[in-house]
Amino acid sequence: MDKEEPFKGLIRRTYDKSIPWWPDPKWSEKDKPNVVIILLDDTGFAHLGCYGSSIETPNIDRLAEGGLRYTNFHTTALCSPTRACLLTGRNHHTVGMRAIANFDSGFPHMRGYITPHAATIAEILSEEGYATFAVGKWHLTPMMEASPAGPFDNWPLQRGFNRFYGFMQGETDQFYPELTCDNHPIDPPYSPEEGYHISEDLVDQAMALIRDQKSIYPNQPFFLYLAFGATHAPHQAPRKFIEKYRGRFDAGWDATREEWYQRQLEMGIIPSGTKLAPRNKGVRAWDRLSENQKKFALCLQEVFAGFLDHTDQQIGRLTSFLEQLGELDNTILILLSDNGASQEGSSTGVMDEFKFFNGVMEDINAIQDRLDEIGGPHSHSNIPWGWAQVGNTPLKWYKQNTFGGGVRDPLIIHWPKRIRDRGGIRNQFHFVSDIVPTILEVLDIEPPSNYKGIYQIPISGTSMVYTFDSPNVATQKNVQYFEMFGHRGIWIDGWKAVTYHTKGEPYKDEEWELYHLDEDFSECNNLASENPKKLRELIDLWWIEAGRYGVLPLDDRNIELFRAVFRPGTPHATRNYTYHPPISHLPAEVAPALGNRTWVMTTEIERPNNSTEGVLVAQGTQNGGYSWYIKDNQLVFDYNVFTEHHVVHSDQSVPTGKCTLGVKFVREGRTGTIILSMDGKECGSISVPYILRMISSTGLDIGRDGLSPVTNDYKAPFKFTGTIKRVHIELPRYRPPSEEREDKEVRYRTEMSKQ
Repeated sequence: MDKEEPFKGLIRRTYDKSIPWWPDPKWSEKDKPNVVIILLDDTGFAHLGCYGSSIETPNIDRLAEGGLRYTNFHTTALCSPTRACLLTGRNHHTVGMRAIANFDSGFPHMRGYITPHAATIAEILSEEGYATFAVGKWHLTPMMEASPAGPFDNWPLQRGFNRFYGFMQGETDQFYPELTCDNHPIDPPYSPEEGYHISEDLVDQAMALIRDQKSIYPNQPFFLYLAFGATHAPHQAPRKFIEKYRGRFDAGWDATREEWYQRQLEMGIIPSGTKLAPRNKGVRAWDRLSENQKKFALCLQEVFAGFLDHTDQQIGRLTSFLEQLGELDNTILILLSDNGASQEGSSTGVMDEFKFFNGVMEDINAIQDRLDEIGGPHSHSNIPWGWAQVGNTPLKWYKQNTFGGGVRDPLIIHWPKRIRDRGGIRNQFHFVSDIVPTILEVLDIEPPSNYKGIYQIPISGTSMVYTFDSPNVATQKNVQYFEMFGHRGIWIDGWKAVTYHTKGEPYKDEEWELYHLDEDFSECNNLASENPKKLRELIDLWWIEAGRYGVLPLDDRNIELFRAVFRPGTPHATRNYTYHPPISHLPAEVAPALGNRTWVMTTEIERPNNSTEGVLVAQGTQNGGYSWYIKDNQLVFDYNVFTEHHVVHSDQSVPTGKCTLGVKFVREGRTGTIILSMDGKECGSISVPYILRMISSTGLDIGRDGLSPVTNDYKAPFKFTGTIKRVHIELPRYRPPSEEREDKEVRYRTEMSKQ
């Protein structure tokens, strides 16, 4: 018998002389409120209608009218770190999530997962009897662990959630998502041609989970964590939502930013006297753009607006559903964004965001005949810097930066049963780690010092409950540091010191800026030269907080950490991969990293007859990737570089029966050659003028092309109708390890020998 829960009945020799007893369910306390967190992605401070935007978000606005809007709320400037803070109440470096979950730098502050020494709010609420559901984007598992083989320690179901439906990666195609249900991958329930869009699907699934739970256990409270893919790239929405915004932004980003700024002043979102920050470096005046540049930029912004409007409609569906269930009044609903508007669309915007990650500038003149494709399955678009800064009005800089444009974000708290100042605005400084202690206080739950035998790091966040009834009370937050890719900042007592870091440059040489945020909302009046003593005080405090919360070592690497690391215990511990089909879909970072290198792929197949065809191996989408397949008796390889298809066909028929097929990709600087082979003999080749260094965020399929088809030469999934015995992929070295790496390893061993 469990010592912590003694049997309270009576036990005799027989049951008829004994008295049974059952423990009360953990949710026996009546009217325990539900908790719903709705997280938007890459949505700036000004993007919501209730924060000044002209984009229509009536359902979100209704939540603001019935609750509280916070105007001094901050995040980490990036998605995975914000999510780690949001779910744990601790700082991101402390829990091992300095940057995105795709990275593991080998240091404690960047492991790609939340340390077990920081129980999530789902784990805490589950222990209190809550049903817990995660729906949407996760991005808190090392992506090399996100395959059907796990390990599953850091998946949603192992971090406190009873059910999960969504996607593991940092982004996914809105029409062809890589979906996971609980601990296994699944296909989307229907196709884009049938009206599929992931935002609608996520809300359908969230409502289904709540409906089941409330039908069976009506008195049990629930916690729903709903993290949309919106408005992260790719920006994709049903066509009618995009068409709704045609022509609405024709005045350009300068005029639109001024319009939103004036709306913010009128609404009281920003204080009177707030300056509109000047255009960020690299943002050109709207009237200096060519007509083609304007047309492209306008299409991108119209799609973004339609995407956000469509997301708002899904939020309205969820809140109406909760209202119909009679649960909305007793639900603490928290809506926020994970960081400011994205800078990943570059100065021009992109038709395909992976151009940004591949260092390719968009040729705007060359895509003028494809503008109608933006927002649909044939694009993977992101807005240019000019429109991103509009989304961050009146602030400067963007996601990834520690200035206001990256870290100051919208926050709405809606709880009709408790919040009386409906429609109120709150100006107290707060940080995303303050959400968990807020939830714990309203539920009267003490954070555990030990969870399942594991010591727990103390929560660093500050509860916001004191703001519910007191609009003008002083903030109870003491101090908050910021750090992202070397960009740094710190806030204390209304003052903020902040610096913009140039990658690769010495940290000691960069210039810090000083702002009195209580009087300078948009960080326009740099007081560093006027008050060097205060600046020095804050810089010194930053280093103290950095040491306290595990921020060091400073690390400005980002895109290079996407590269596969050949280390023990990971799928990439080898340069040789052998698959035994049929196997499940593999996420991109579990699949071999074929970008920017020479590789060799072979497969042993059995082809019963000449009509046997289908995909052998495919990775990516119709916007970029590769597909190796058999069609019309020919072996074909399609290398799709942002919809430019480089296709090689075999110069002979694929034999029937058993055979070994091969494709070799030879890197030659920034160009390459694709060579096909059958049973060891070359049978076709083609030169490729450009090599992708990152193939796609969509993963690998064997024996089919299961999501967005890489090529228009077949209709997905185009399953292989023969038998694939095995697939082998080899990544030969094209150069020996550098002397620099060898020297670093020698230095490391030398230092370790001294300890």
